[in-house]
Amino acid sequence: MFEKPLGMRDTLPHLYEAKQQVRTKVVQEMEGWGYQLLETPTLEYYETIGAASAILDQQLFKLLDQQGHTLVLRPDMTAPIARVAASRLYKDGNPLRLAYSASVFRAQQREGGRPAEFEQLGVECVGDASISADAEVIALMVSILKRAGLSNFKVAIGHIGFVNQLFLEIVGNEERANQLRRFLYEKNYVGYREHVKELPLSSIDKQRLLTLLQLRGDEDVIEAARSIVDNGEGKKAVEAVANLWKQLEAFDVSQYVKIDFNLVSHMSYYTGILFEVYGENVGLVLGNGGRYDDLLEKFKRPAPATGFAIYFNRLLEALGDQVSISDRECVIYSNEQRVEAIKFASELRERGSRVVLQNITGVEDVDAFVKQFGNVTYFIGGGR
Repeated sequence: MFEKPLGMRDTLPHLYEAKQQVRTKVVQEMEGWGYQLLETPTLEYYETIGAASAILDQQLFKLLDQQGHTLVLRPDMTAPIARVAASRLYKDGNPLRLAYSASVFRAQQREGGRPAEFEQLGVECVGDASISADAEVIALMVSILKRAGLSNFKVAIGHIGFVNQLFLEIVGNEERANQLRRFLYEKNYVGYREHVKELPLSSIDKQRLLTLLQLRGDEDVIEAARSIVDNGEGKKAVEAVANLWKQLEAFDVSQYVKIDFNLVSHMSYYTGILFEVYGENVGLVLGNGGRYDDLLEKFKRPAPATGFAIYFNRLLEALGDQVSISDRECVIYSNEQRVEAIKFASELRERGSRVVLQNITGVEDVDAFVKQFGNVTYFIGGGR
């Protein structure tokens, strides 16, 4: 009778304090780069946000309002912010820089360690189609992770247009291309190789598909990428990555970045540059993002856009013991010393201490009670 719904979790005090501490640093960094925070409703219309979010329908939490409209708990933040930008903010064609810290909801078939409610921290740059905007949001993500205390991480950058054009160029249709993309998304490179070997293609085309898996590293892989794609759109994608790399060098963050031309995403709205970040001690991506130039068109106001989201709980896991919570102090007093104890506790708080004020008559086991405080415990009336 005390079980929680599948995928839902309690946030106990220590974790809550750690989240507050890290969230404050992240938000300050976002604001320092000129991004403005906003909030969107937890509930959105299924016909708009549910359809635009690119999250599988079976992962949406749905309910009906009193008028019979189907609502969803927001499954991500990019689609709601696109709605707000298109309807209320993006009016003069000038870029918008927006940021958020919010919970999103995705139904789970089984627990499997994945939460159904989790917090995302992220930004969206709306109205700027340039590679400069992509470089800025990646550099900002690197800056945020460093500000949070993370030092060992890598951002993989790619271009969805490169993979799409290469696959269509070689296998000829979207269905076959989807099969290849699925292997890459699941990072099943052994399965990808075996599948390529079975395709009815020339040895040259098979080698082009297999070479794709080797296109990971620094800027040296750019030339190899140019050599395996023939059409103009594919070559444009390679040049976009090359341009992005140069701009990330200008931001002095290229040491945190690697190129990965076989990077794909399950989010169908990405149209160009995309990226993922990985850190130590965490087997899943810490965050991801990319360019989504077609999404705002679904809200009747076309505009280019790029951004990212960081999975907050995974970031905390990667930080581990680096997040330190200041200890609480405790003033325990008897009824006779109440006034002195209240005054003393107030003095400690004015100095910046976190102080628990506890009447001894309300404690059954004093020794067990004081063990929870990592700092000094004061006994008023019984010596200090």
